[in-house]
Amino acid sequence: MRTTAVSSFLAACVIVSMAGCIYTFNPKGKSDIKTLAVEPFDNRTSEYGLSDRLTTIVIDAFIKDGSMRIVPADKADAVLHGVLTGYARQVVAFDTTDQVSQYKVVLTCEVTLKTTKDDSTLWTQTMTQEGVYLAADETEEQGQQRAGEHLVEAVLTKTTKDW
Repeated sequence: MRTTAVSSFLAACVIVSMAGCIYTFNPKGKSDIKTLAVEPFDNRTSEYGLSDRLTTIVIDAFIKDGSMRIVPADKADAVLHGVLTGYARQVVAFDTTDQVSQYKVVLTCEVTLKTTKDDSTLWTQTMTQEGVYLAADETEEQGQQRAGEHLVEAVLTKTTKDW
């Protein structure tokens, strides 16, 4: 009985102490960037048409995320520009008959974010992201989609939560 009372008391102390805690990934506060323009990605790989698909994937993922509104460059707080510098499709796993069961798409992009107010560079970074897909049931494009969504997550983290 005494152990239960002690445990209850300790649990209550933890709850009370946590009630006053505020946790944020961005100690600097929210980003000043509310609107974003995404320029068409440049392509320095041999994957024809991928830069257009990647641009669309990035825009769609930002719209889905909702933390920044996608607008034309003349109405944006910042402009995102990307250059696709690397592309690979790699085997991830084999099944019991030694057939490929999973692939991954690896995208490497140099991404730059600039303000529209004074055209200053907020940051530039080379980012590599992966998208895994099932060989039997999915397409390489689905792997590209996943890698593009991971790229957006990295850009959002860099833009709004980087410390």
